Amino acid sequence: MTWSPPESSGAGAGTLHTRGQKPPATPRPSRQASLREDFGHAAAETYLVTGLAIKLLRYLGIGYRWMTRLAALACYAMLLMPGFLQVAYYYFFSSQVRRSIVYGDQPRNRLDLYLPTKINEPKPVVAFVTGGAWIIGYKAWGSLLGQQLAERDIIVACIDYRNFPQGTISDMVKDASQGIAFICNNIAEYGGDPDRIYLMGQSAGAHISTCVLLEQAIKESLGESIFWSVSQIKAYFGLSGGKSFVDTLQSMGAEAKLILFEEKTHTDLFLQDPLRGGKDELFENIVSVIHANDEEAQAKDAVAPPRRRLVPELLLRLAHDISPF
Repeated sequence: MTWSPPESSGAGAGTLHTRGQKPPATPRPSRQASLREDFGHAAAETYLVTGLAIKLLRYLGIGYRWMTRLAALACYAMLLMPGFLQVAYYYFFSSQVRRSIVYGDQPRNRLDLYLPTKINEPKPVVAFVTGGAWIIGYKAWGSLLGQQLAERDIIVACIDYRNFPQGTISDMVKDASQGIAFICNNIAEYGGDPDRIYLMGQSAGAHISTCVLLEQAIKESLGESIFWSVSQIKAYFGLSGGKSFVDTLQSMGAEAKLILFEEKTHTDLFLQDPLRGGKDELFENIVSVIHANDEEAQAKDAVAPPRRRLVPELLLRLAHDISPF
């Protein structure tokens, strides 16, 4: 689902009601990390992901239903492992990835940036909130999306946030909002265009980012102190979630569109289809919205080579059939 805020008009339109102290701009770091530092970071990330997996097992319990789902999940992951390993290598060792940038003072208040190879002018930005059933969400889940959008000259910021039981839904919404504020106020330091920021959420991340937009709109209507404005978000993409209120948005005059993909599982659009390579409808829709007013970017999109396949088709079909999601 995509959403764009209606055009503002009148005195003060498009400005913040009351802006708090602006967070200090973060200087753009140089890529001088040693191989030992990269491996150390990889070990830390592996430790965290292992902890998330153990947490998931604890919540699922040991009932027959959950044991069968766990087995399906393990098989699903193994089938897609050839692609996961390639994406993981890009995440840890690519010079285009800026990992774990601090945006707040709470645990997990970190974000990853995926940058185009060349930034000779300000680039559009996608602030992405990952899914994970509210208990295993993690910023690295957006690596594949970040890599592929960066190839189209779009900066992607994957926002991490506290999961349950480390935090409640309110904490997750607060974290995501603070991450968006950081992006709005600092992305220019990394080559991003603060006037072309888009918000995207997937699964649980779609729910959290939707709540962020609604909460922020309420704050603005009440004249509360804010660090970013809904008017700064050019459009919102809700993937595998957030489709229960399109009619409400349209009835209020907002431009909203619902696109349904037949015979797709919860993860096909976000994982299997991108791992398949080539061109897929969802990705092209997102890029077309972001590049709608950029003729030069549209021309490049028209001749962009098909994306590389990362997983054989047989494994992707088996993953589709066995997916526990």
